[in-house]
Amino acid sequence: MTEAKREHLDGLGQFIRAQRRMAELSQRELARIAHVSDAYVSQLERGMHEPTVKVLRSIAAALDIRANTMLRYAGWLEDSAGEQDDDADEPDVEAAIRGSRELTEQQKQALLSVYRGFVESGDASG
Repeated sequence: MTEAKREHLDGLGQFIRAQRRMAELSQRELARIAHVSDAYVSQLERGMHEPTVKVLRSIAAALDIRANTMLRYAGWLEDSAGEQDDDADEPDVEAAIRGSRELTEQQKQALLSVYRGFVESGDASG
């Protein structure tokens, strides 16, 4: 497995875990709603498996987030230049998180996942 693919799977797992926790769901509850096994949800959150598009869409629906967000974290959908231009603050926030010396790489990925989740769902607009 390439380093880039490993990073995408780890980021996707952290994103799923963060979204699940924000939704106040256990792994078992998410699995039931998404029609997958709880062991599989655990493995996804740990970056151990590359899920299918069908599974990502099912988990996205269960978490009430856009499927494109899940596909982006899986590395299957690239950000378009237009998306970043729509919100000039987004690159600055992400750059600040990535540039932080106080955070570990894992913490940075988790923060980026949560931030992007809010932006995608529209919850970031006060």
